[in-house]
Amino acid sequence: MHLPWVYVYQAVNLAFQVYIFLVVARALISWVGPDPYHPLVRFLSRATDPLLDRLRRLLPLQFGGIDLAPLALLLALYVVKDLLLNLIAQFARG
Repeated sequence: MHLPWVYVYQAVNLAFQVYIFLVVARALISWVGPDPYHPLVRFLSRATDPLLDRLRRLLPLQFGGIDLAPLALLLALYVVKDLLLNLIAQFARG
């Protein structure tokens, strides 16, 4: 893999890993009924709600009071991440 492509690959991988961590943190924190005005809760909401809200509009993912949208988003993020990283690796190989 050529050196510039390594940096692109690593940057894309890191961006997805950070966002995946934010989605997991948002899901875990929602279980404890956090203070909606806490700065960390507000940050997690602002970072993850745009994608989660779109997903909730597209697919009804609430069953018995359990919201499965974060799980579906995590699955989608892993799939897109793998596709992008494979595409970057193919471009790097020529």
